[in-house]
Formats: sequence, structure tokens, C-alpha cells
Amino acid sequence: MTDRRDIPYRFEPTDTAAQLHAAHGGLAAGDSSGVQATVAGRLMLRRVQGRLCFGTLDDASGERIQLFAPAAATPDYEEFCALSIGDWVGATGEVMKTRRGELSVQVGDWRLLAEARRPFPDKWHGMADTDTRYRQRYVDLWVTPATRRTFEVRSAAVAAIRAELAARDFTEVETPMLHPIPGGAAARPFVTHHNALDCDFYLRVAPELYLKRLIVGGLPRVFELGRIFRNEGLSPRHSPEFTMLELYQAYADYTDMMVLIEELSAAAAAAATGSTEISAGEGSLDLAPPWRRATMAEVVSEFAGRELPVTGPPGSPAAADLRGEADRLEVATEAGWSAGRILAEIYERRVESELQGPLFVCDFPLEVSPLARRHRRLDGLAERFEAVVAGRELGNAFTELADPDEQRSRFADQEHRRRGGDSEAMTNDEDYLRALSYGLPPTGGLGLGIDRLVMLLCGAETIRDVVLFPTLRPEAGTAGDS
Repeated sequence: MTDRRDIPYRFEPTDTAAQLHAAHGGLAAGDSSGVQATVAGRLMLRRVQGRLCFGTLDDASGERIQLFAPAAATPDYEEFCALSIGDWVGATGEVMKTRRGELSVQVGDWRLLAEARRPFPDKWHGMADTDTRYRQRYVDLWVTPATRRTFEVRSAAVAAIRAELAARDFTEVETPMLHPIPGGAAARPFVTHHNALDCDFYLRVAPELYLKRLIVGGLPRVFELGRIFRNEGLSPRHSPEFTMLELYQAYADYTDMMVLIEELSAAAAAAATGSTEISAGEGSLDLAPPWRRATMAEVVSEFAGRELPVTGPPGSPAAADLRGEADRLEVATEAGWSAGRILAEIYERRVESELQGPLFVCDFPLEVSPLARRHRRLDGLAERFEAVVAGRELGNAFTELADPDEQRSRFADQEHRRRGGDSEAMTNDEDYLRALSYGLPPTGGLGLGIDRLVMLLCGAETIRDVVLFPTLRPEAGTAGDS
């Protein structure tokens, strides 16, 4: 008798279900292969017909294999018939096809590898409750094939991006998660206390300032692909922790970053899905280069149905005109805002979500771009763009500001905003200014949201669908769970 407590310390399968289907799928119904195979996985279906027991084994290889267990040939047959849905099982036997044409392993030996002590959801219905799906992803991955496919797509997309960057001579690096000063993005940070040093640190809101230090240090092309933390609200497109690709390239500008984003996105789509075309609403979009280029002023003017001003100080006719347009569009603004800041607010609140793209929205107002270099031709604007696909910001990029004196002035403006109540404004970073004083060459930089890219590739409507363990409110009675 097999003791259900007698679980082996290791088990060695010889084949996966996918391999067996590839090697023996051509067997005729009722034929045997004469080949012995050992398989292992979860038992997802089981039925008993007289002195025969049939089980469906899922080993996460992309195929399932049937376990065919005749009472006359299967040791501990009654115990095999008593296995529960979700149990992990290893089985050895001859590969054959049943008379109904089902590729199977005829069970000549088997072992219980892990017992499912909680009932698995019904195979035909999966997990209907979305909160349970996110909270119990370890079950969702087994019973919802689309979930497993999503994370296969994610893995393939990330691998393709890394391969593309390696081919372009980028160096992958790791920079600190704990920052003494929150910086690199306009975002509210998480704060924690380091006991040994007796000081506060902040979970990074962006790796930007550290990566640009590496360009100063002589690494001409660097990237980091990792987690970012922002103490902000939850939405279908926002999570307090998410994954971003951030990279910097010496001797480049924001036009080079446009080419890089569109080529990386197309390569990721092709590697993960086999095509650069993605579903978007009721239609489709093609991520193949080139993407459209348009200025922020152009896309906001197109939305408004008239040409709008772009820049002007607070109280100027341009600011008054844009404030009136914001009121018409029900976009809230504050007294003392410049024309450029109002334009950016209209774009963010009303226009961005209406853009199908893929396109680059270029030339942002300088006052909302504290780390970007001034536009080489247009006063009041910065060489900055956002990549937008299907109404979603996919990436953000600049020609990087390299002048330490101007950067100090921009930081001072951000500090003023912070004292005025803007919790997302940046703080002054003296060490970064010191690094700039050693000389930052002309540099282009970009940030690409990996979660949002995967959402596009999979047609997901919420970021939680593409994050294995999304942040959730703790369950009642389980404080500390996420």
C-alpha cells in the first residue's frame, strides 16, 4: 500500500507532456509505442469506469497527458482512484493511445508527490472571483490557461528587450533601491527607517539619477530593468510597485530614444506574440516602426478643435486662453499656473487617453520637465516626449539636462513647489549636482513601463492581470498579507 505521507525527497521525470505529444502524437488509436516514460505534474481531472481509472496530468509544458490506469496493471489501484484533483503525481509506464485516440501513459508505477489539502476549483469554470485570482495566483495559474499564457508573454517580452539591448552594447546594471533622497521622478515615495544608521531612506521612485551618474563615470550605455515604488493610488494602470526599463545612452538625444523605444517595443511584441500587431479595443494597432511624431501643442489643439498657445507666464494672455479652455473641458487648474503647465494638465487629464497611436507626443513645457534639456529651437519647451499606445503612456524620454547650474535652478523650483504642498515635487540632490559638475556628455534617456507593454501585448485591461502578485488590501484577519 502507498502511504500518502511517504512523499519522496526527489522525483525525476524523463519527459514532459509536450515532448510526448511531439514524439508520439502520430500513434494510431489503440496502439502502443513500446517506449517507457516518466511524467510528473498535477492531476487536473479524474474519472473511474469500472476497473479503469483515467487521470489528466498537467505539467505546465503547454500540453496535458492522460494517465491510463487499469486495475490489473496499476499498483495500489484503489489509492490511485482515490487521488484528489490538484494532487501532484509522478507516473511511469508505456506511452500508448487509447481506443478513443487519447495519448496516454499506462500507469505501471506511480508516486504521490504532494497532496492538495484544499479543493481545486472546477476545471471548466476556473476562478470566477478576480480578487481570489490575484490573491491565490498559485491556483489561478493552474486552472486559468490564459493567466499562464500572460506570464509566458511577459517573460518572452522581457527576454527580447534584454537581447536587443545587449546587441546594441548596453550594459545592464543595478542601482540602489534605498535612496537617501527621493528623486528622478515627480512621485510620492515610500519612506522607511534604517535602524543601524538611524536615518530615513526612501524606496526608489526612479533609478534615473544613479544611472546618469554612471554615464558621468564613463559607462556609455547603461540600462536597468527592475522594480519601482510610488506611494500613490491604485487604478487599472497604476500600482504602487511596478517594473520599468530605464536606460541612458551617451552622445544621443531624444530623437534617438524615439527610434529605440519603437524598435524595442516591436521586437518584444514579435518575440512574445509572433506579430507586431496588437488588439486595441475593437480594432488593432501595429507597433512596427516608424511611429507618428506630434507635439503636445498639436495633439491638444487637435482635441480642442482650434490652435492653442503653448507657453506664457502666469497671468499672460496665453495662460488666460488655456485656462478658459481647461474650464470648458472641465480640467481643474490652480491660480499662478503658467500656460505650459495648464497645457500639460489638459493633455494628461483629457487628451492622452483618446490617442490611439502608436505615437510620440513631443516637446513638453519646460516647467513640467525638471530633468530634461531645453529645446534647441523652441523657447519654453523641453526636449521630452511620451510614447502613447492605445491611450496609455508607455514610455517617457528626454534629451538629458547636463548643466549643473541649470539643474540646481530646476531643483530649487521643485523645492518651492514641495513647500507649497506638492507632495510629488522633487528635492535637491547635492551629490547628483556634484556628479554633473564632473561633466555629463550629451545623453538621451528613456523609461519604458514593462507592465503596460505586457498589458498591450495581452489585451489586459488592468495592470493586476500582468503582475504575478499585485498589491491588494490585506484580507480580514490576516494582517501583513498582501
